[in-house]
Amino acid sequence: MHELIRDITLCILFAWMLGLLAHFSRQPLILAYLIAGFCIGPFGAGWVKSQESIGVISELGLIFMLFMIGLEIDLKKIVRAGRVILFAAGGQLLGGCLLGILFFVAMGLTFGGGHFDALYLCVACALSSTVIIVKVLYEKRELDTLPGRITLGVLVLQDIFAILFLAVQPSLADLQASVILLSIVRVAALVTAALLVSRFVLPRLFHQIARRPELILLGALAWCFLVAETAERLSLSREMGALIAGVSLSTFPYALDVTAKVTTLRDFFITLFFVALGMTIPVPNMSVIGLALMIAAFTVASRLVTTFVPLYLMRQGLRASLLPAINLAQISEFSLVVIQTGVTDNHIVQETANAASFAFVMLAVLSTFVMVRSDEITRWAIGPLKRFGLRDLDHGHSREGHERGHGEARRIVILGFFRAASALLAEIEQQAPVLLEQITVVDFNPNVYQTLLSRGLHVIYGDISNVDTLVHAGVGKSEVIILSVPNALLKGATNEKLVRHVRALNPSALIVATADLMSDVGELYAAGANYVTVTRLSDAHELFTVIEAAQAGLLEDKRAELDLRLSERREVLP
Repeated sequence: MHELIRDITLCILFAWMLGLLAHFSRQPLILAYLIAGFCIGPFGAGWVKSQESIGVISELGLIFMLFMIGLEIDLKKIVRAGRVILFAAGGQLLGGCLLGILFFVAMGLTFGGGHFDALYLCVACALSSTVIIVKVLYEKRELDTLPGRITLGVLVLQDIFAILFLAVQPSLADLQASVILLSIVRVAALVTAALLVSRFVLPRLFHQIARRPELILLGALAWCFLVAETAERLSLSREMGALIAGVSLSTFPYALDVTAKVTTLRDFFITLFFVALGMTIPVPNMSVIGLALMIAAFTVASRLVTTFVPLYLMRQGLRASLLPAINLAQISEFSLVVIQTGVTDNHIVQETANAASFAFVMLAVLSTFVMVRSDEITRWAIGPLKRFGLRDLDHGHSREGHERGHGEARRIVILGFFRAASALLAEIEQQAPVLLEQITVVDFNPNVYQTLLSRGLHVIYGDISNVDTLVHAGVGKSEVIILSVPNALLKGATNEKLVRHVRALNPSALIVATADLMSDVGELYAAGANYVTVTRLSDAHELFTVIEAAQAGLLEDKRAELDLRLSERREVLP
């Protein structure tokens, strides 16, 4: 017992020190944790030698990680997932697994006879890292963009795929229909029971203890370990039970509160899991490094093929098809879970697991840098893809389509289309619908493009940060040009740069720009803007009227007025 406490102390201490180094050098924290584990483990300094300690630390970390992954799987979003996300995820998963089996079997890896190295690797390579992707997209403020939503939707369906694989995984050595069916029945029974309890029992209990945060935390942990142990009794695994426990809580009313309470513990135990995983990685030989390079290369190549192609065929445009492929081009931390279950059940050899871990590390570092620069990479790639013969949405397939989507911009131009522009169009539709015939929208969101076309508006597909787009759109002849997208959401440009470009093309136009910060206002006027909107001012005015209504006892009336206004609006972006 004392040895386990000492080992955990070493894990946390080294994870923190190397985590600080990773933070200041802008490297993924997971990489720091793996290196920390290697440094103190049996293959490094040898300060942690007990296989029992390593096993306990790893299993606890794994249980908490899967519980938190489950909490973040929103079943409602899966049900509402659009056709684009479903087809993209289906193409990526099925295509990735098929290509993976062919590739790894051709490399000579085993697939059958009790050894399934090729199968585990193809599943591992089909999954992408939720931790890395969400972190980078959050920092870039791209979670709510179209490519961001597609990426997150694919990640959720990847998790579902991993759950199904873990359900069948214990029966791989005895692949009989009856055995697989029995495993699926057990999983279905456990999922159904967990969902029923979380739907009808847990909300009442949590409501009674809503003001006792410590009891909410204990209740969530108790639920996690109860379902995990039940899964173990059903010959599944504690890890899978923890995942089901998290999924069952993800839809009940206190899910956000539970997630907030468990987050600190999650970070602690996830750290332990990756440090323990690092302890199991030996000093690589050339064969392990070679296999890791092949795994990494296959992951990137297969992701570009299996993600880009379905999205492109569904007419999402080159940019919205490339960005999710770039975002998803790494191996998931969940993949390491899958690999570890294979090692535990003697389905794969340790050398294969080590190679997968090294491939994960390489892609974690590489994909972080690539995702940060994904917009630049996409702009660079679109030109060659067009020359290769791939058509973007700005290429009309017929004369009618060309005339509807292009031609010179009209009197009023909206450059970039997000929520403010969506609200503006809805307001114009209600107050002065005749103005709609005088408006042109320029944006590269394929959903916006198709929706506006279907409503009869004049829309031009293009990247507003590209001066050529502004020239070809005929912005130089427009009278009023509106920049409604804040700097935080613009890609490849800022409002100041756009104002300068537009002013150079059209010296006489009235330019309306948007400022994120008060300090931006003067710079935008200096760049050539005629008027600058500061959204925080209108938000503050609205909130002030709410306070006045509340003080006068008229809040219900104000809410009814707002509900009426919302019911009458028909916005492009809800």
